[in-house]
Amino acid sequence: MNDIPGSGGPREDAPDTADRRRRFAEAARDERPDLALLCLLVGAEADPELDEAGMDAAQMELDRLAGLLPYAPAGPAGWAEAVGRVLGRECGFHGTPAEYRRLESSLLHRVLERRRGLPILLSVVWMEVARRAGAPVHGVALPGHFVVGFGDPYGEDVLVDPFDGGRVLSTADAARLVGGATGAPLDPALLVPAGPLEIMLRILNNIRAWAAPRPERSAVQLWAIELSLLLPSHPARLRLERAQLLVRRGEFALGARELEEYADVVAAVEPETAETVRRQARAARALLN
Repeated sequence: MNDIPGSGGPREDAPDTADRRRRFAEAARDERPDLALLCLLVGAEADPELDEAGMDAAQMELDRLAGLLPYAPAGPAGWAEAVGRVLGRECGFHGTPAEYRRLESSLLHRVLERRRGLPILLSVVWMEVARRAGAPVHGVALPGHFVVGFGDPYGEDVLVDPFDGGRVLSTADAARLVGGATGAPLDPALLVPAGPLEIMLRILNNIRAWAAPRPERSAVQLWAIELSLLLPSHPARLRLERAQLLVRRGEFALGARELEEYADVVAAVEPETAETVRRQARAARALLN
């Protein structure tokens, strides 16, 4: 399902795209990356109707929601209850299974409008609103289900699930979420705070996963890969994924060249992979004849 105008069609004109990509790369390399800004720049990539005024409006909505919170609730539990009451119960932010089928569930401006989204985007709303109100808040990247922590992640903290309207999670609840996703017990290392760039890469991974089985959305998959490659740290295999996707989209010469470049990079450590990729490049070039 696709509800974003233009998100599956031709790519936007080069100057606008280049300016937006430059801004995204600069924001990702800030000493303290602005998570909300990065998410909104992703939204602008997907939604041509999201302009500068729209991004400003989204930031102001986060400010407005923060203004609804009480002043300095008592401790982590107080913050968890206050944010859950305002965002979950009063404003109605939560998730549903249908959100996994919607691209807009991964776009911050649309999540703020609809008050629905994936666990990680709802968690971004929780974190950005709470941060603006002065709460000690952090993201927790549990496998398959992102949640939010209030307090000291290495001391006293309280976990909440924004997808479930801000329900407070016990250690047993967190263990069940991890077990359901991986079949493994809860490793305390999974509870460490997730940084903005880690969160951003996970959001883009979700978008890639949404688009990959939908050939008509290959343009979405491509820009999600390209934004991921602008992050300071990213999986090297994204370069291979991009090259293979270019070939599938009919950009045979460019895809072949990038396949060959990837093969050159990995040849010393993965010679068999390099030879496989070079065969793919030759096959792509053959389609030009």
